[in-house]
Amino acid sequence: MLVQFQTTAPKSCFMRPPGAVLTPGESIIATVFKFVEPPENNEKPTDQKSKVKFKIMSLKVNGPMDYIAELFDEQKDQVAVEQILRVVFLDVEHPSPALEKLKRQLAEAEAELEARKKPAEDTGPTFIGEGLVIDEWKERRERYLARQQVEGADSI
Repeated sequence: MLVQFQTTAPKSCFMRPPGAVLTPGESIIATVFKFVEPPENNEKPTDQKSKVKFKIMSLKVNGPMDYIAELFDEQKDQVAVEQILRVVFLDVEHPSPALEKLKRQLAEAEAELEARKKPAEDTGPTFIGEGLVIDEWKERRERYLARQQVEGADSI
């Protein structure tokens, strides 16, 4: 599935990545960037509330492919709007409950991403369907012999 982000403020906001290719159940962390000018003289800083929104759109595709933004224009009738998000701007230099919540959510997402990257632990024997036992035995034997050759070469 292709995913693309659009904003109501393209001159001052953007997301990275602007889109992605996701497999079922996969997720990404996207970062919103906003160009903000500091207030001049006695001007009050702008409120955290914003009219800026982001739209998350998806397009189902068959088979593996690279992200191509133009496909969303070419196949408009097949594009689905997944969600519309309102943007809340947080000042990283002024702690707030919303900023702490965001930091916690990012830490949880990073931990989940790291957990996905680690190879699954070998939890012991797996049950093989009938007729595949010999194939499984051959694979295990080949892996064992390959390890023995590597370990034997290391000890020389």
